[in-house]
Amino acid sequence: MRIEVTFADRVGIAHEILAVLAIRRLNVVGVEVDPPHIHIDAPGLDPATLPALGDALRGIEGVRSVTAIDMLPGTRRRLHLDALLAALPDPVLAVDRAGHVVVANAAAASVAGVPEAALTGADLGALLGDPALTRDLTGGGFRIPGREATLNGQPFLIDVTPIIDQDAADAAQGAVQGAVQGAVVTLFAPARIGERLDALQNFDEGGFEKILGDSPPVRGLKARAARVAAVEAPLLILGETGTGKELIAHACHRASPRADKPFLALNCAAVPENLAESELFGYAPGAFTGAQRGGKPGLLELAHGGTVFLDEIGEMSAYLQAKLLRFLNDGSFRRVGGEREQKVDVRVVSATHRPLEAMVAEHGFREDLFYRLNVLSLHVPPLRERGDDILLLARHFIARACAQTRRPPCRLTAAAGAALLANRWPGNVRQLENVIFRAVTMSDGAFLDAADLELAGAGMEPGNPGAAADGVDEVESWEAAVEGFERALLRRLYPRFPSSRKLAARLDISHTMIANKLRKYGIPDR
Repeated sequence: MRIEVTFADRVGIAHEILAVLAIRRLNVVGVEVDPPHIHIDAPGLDPATLPALGDALRGIEGVRSVTAIDMLPGTRRRLHLDALLAALPDPVLAVDRAGHVVVANAAAASVAGVPEAALTGADLGALLGDPALTRDLTGGGFRIPGREATLNGQPFLIDVTPIIDQDAADAAQGAVQGAVQGAVVTLFAPARIGERLDALQNFDEGGFEKILGDSPPVRGLKARAARVAAVEAPLLILGETGTGKELIAHACHRASPRADKPFLALNCAAVPENLAESELFGYAPGAFTGAQRGGKPGLLELAHGGTVFLDEIGEMSAYLQAKLLRFLNDGSFRRVGGEREQKVDVRVVSATHRPLEAMVAEHGFREDLFYRLNVLSLHVPPLRERGDDILLLARHFIARACAQTRRPPCRLTAAAGAALLANRWPGNVRQLENVIFRAVTMSDGAFLDAADLELAGAGMEPGNPGAAADGVDEVESWEAAVEGFERALLRRLYPRFPSSRKLAARLDISHTMIANKLRKYGIPDR
């Protein structure tokens, strides 16, 4: 039976309490003193005799109460700590000042392939395949920069948290070095690091609901993307610059069976060849001068179970193309400077604005790699082919830009809407977003007019009926430029919306205004 005695602290009171139990010949197997409490574990104590024992204990000066408890607090803490360690998915090792393992959790034992008790007393450096690790830890006060080690052949990144005896540090006037009693060493598998990177980089990325637009090309794209997202095969996304290829890749990942695994991206055009190789495949210890000690995992290891997005794949060097092809064939690769083959489960999604088929014909891209990447494909339509979405996107970007610049919401005028619809948008959605952001930032009014967009006449589509005849490139006044925009826009849209009411609904303005404009510009031609 276990009891808790509450008392007023004084010298010798704990001894007097235990003496009462000794007089009754009760064997005490556990005592925890934490004034004003003392907890006692006496297996021979019977509940029937507890009242008499309580009376005897309360006869001691300072004893206030005696109650039965189910477990000693220290035992409860140990059980909770054991449950906490067992629940941690990452291997955790507690080591003493000499770098020897004191406690290991179930995950560490599982990776090592031995019982938890067998890890106790092991030298940390020897256990992790890095003999210098123990010396570096003990010599550096258990504070070392990030490095990689292996446990039972599996690579892990090491995180070390020193265990400091605060009382000893206070006694030494803040000299923490002598107060370090060991450390807690946590081992993170590359895939776990990848999950954290994904959470930080892609926390606000959504699925297909993030793809704005209701035009027929966008509806068709979403329908096709939803089908290919669920298929476990490489995906190639084609489209002009600024069309949102990475957004499509994110959406496909979120709609795939790998949605709860990392999505990590590499822009092949943004980094040099040697850096791109180490970023993608990682590097072994000592692979090159300046390399991180212990090596570094690449995106393929970090994204294990998830998706790697290779943007601008058309810019990849011939050497990396060959190495990527081998990985796509069997899922295995070697780190830069490494000798050990590694195998990971990763879906490769790639994207480019370049014509890969023409590059293959000109020997600028490997034909075999092209067919391995192009198992499934999506083509993202340019903004000029989805004119019905331009104003929808513009309003979305206006709301976002107003929120970012902390200014009151504003709206497009009819002339501004006409200018947006008449522009060719060679930079696609990204260009539209930048134009809107600049206009919102530089204007103060409640409306954005065509002048605020800074598009000028150069944005008119070549071949638009009336574009050259309206003199848009050589206007004499702002009114003439607006009229040119309006005339060209109405001529282009009227065949698709052949009534003033339909056209008014399309442009979201009044029927009367559209009717007046059509009469003014003689549309349709009589």
